[in-house]
Amino acid sequence: MQLGMIGLGRMGGNIVRRLMRQGHSTVVYDKDAKAVAGLAADGATGSATLEEFIAKLERPRTAWVMLPAGHITETTIDTIAAAMQDGDVIIDGGNTFWQDDVRRGKALKERGIHYVDVGTSGGVWGLDRGYCMMIGGEKQVVDRLDPIFA
Repeated sequence: MQLGMIGLGRMGGNIVRRLMRQGHSTVVYDKDAKAVAGLAADGATGSATLEEFIAKLERPRTAWVMLPAGHITETTIDTIAAAMQDGDVIIDGGNTFWQDDVRRGKALKERGIHYVDVGTSGGVWGLDRGYCMMIGGEKQVVDRLDPIFA
């Protein structure tokens, strides 16, 4: 299965590494080009812009946003949602406020884009031990994404 990851800090980057170990393909983006290059050297497909990131994802696209709560998450989700189509999925794995997730989910659903909120914990040890994920979203979408959550 393919997954796109935006935000390649300790958790986002290690989620990508863990997924690649399990045979998944990944497309990655981060404002830090060195983080992108490092994961590309390990087998991920790197992207220099969010637009390039979206273009490299296979339909139906799945983009996981692993950024801090606030303005950066809002603008990133708005930017990628503008380029996404009916049936695509945005996952927010950061520490956003739950009411923001409810608002985003409703707005994206009106456009045919699915939204999954995944509270993620595991820190730097998640790479080897796995992550604790609190997954919220439409059952059929979460079921379809189960291979990346497993």
